[in-house]
Amino acid sequence: METGQRGATPRDIRDLSGIYGVTDQAQVAYMTELAKEGKQQGWWQSHDLDFAAYVDLEQAAMATSYYQSSIVPGLLQTVGYMRAMYSGGLPGEITPERADELMTVRFRRQEILTRETPLPLHTILDEAVLHRVIGGGATMAGQLRHLKAVASRPSVTLQVLPYAAGAHPAMDNMFNILEFDVVPPVVYVEGLMGWLYIERESEVARYQQIFEYLQNIALDPQETIALLSEIAVEYGSADLTVMNP
Repeated sequence: METGQRGATPRDIRDLSGIYGVTDQAQVAYMTELAKEGKQQGWWQSHDLDFAAYVDLEQAAMATSYYQSSIVPGLLQTVGYMRAMYSGGLPGEITPERADELMTVRFRRQEILTRETPLPLHTILDEAVLHRVIGGGATMAGQLRHLKAVASRPSVTLQVLPYAAGAHPAMDNMFNILEFDVVPPVVYVEGLMGWLYIERESEVARYQQIFEYLQNIALDPQETIALLSEIAVEYGSADLTVMNP
């Protein structure tokens, strides 16, 4: 059980609770339910994903904070943007069939933003994300409209870090902070050759400190919508209007 070769049974939970002095029956019941859920296969496990561990964490998270310097995060992408992203890989790296499957996975992941209890999501995008033309002008216009619509949800906070902000401590980084109910937060950093999960308390605190700093120097949500509108005009979509407070 300690090495992960098998999960905990309800009897394990009962016996271990007694050994460790857990007398709160509500807490014991909660842990027992977690053990039962741990035996259930997640919907994503049938798709042969090399990032399945991240999706597992994402589904369990209570809140997430994203900083992206080059692309729109997957949870906020439109179908046109997704398809352009997958077509931009190395020749033959992803087949059209696999791209369709990965897009299906991404759309399924996006459901956590619209479920009965939506996942709180705070995203900070570098302004470069809005100017990098992925899939052409029409695709980018649609993506900006989608960002505006998503940003109107109470559970979503969207900010843009403008060029005018100048140098900042996350210029060469992209990261996600995932927060949970009963376990410490985890930072996820994605790179060309793989993924890094940061759990050490001091290191996680450093990323949280940087995210808070970016939050303070970025445009506020209303200013962000205004910038989206301005850039959308460049893509021939002047109908993106500023939200009312």
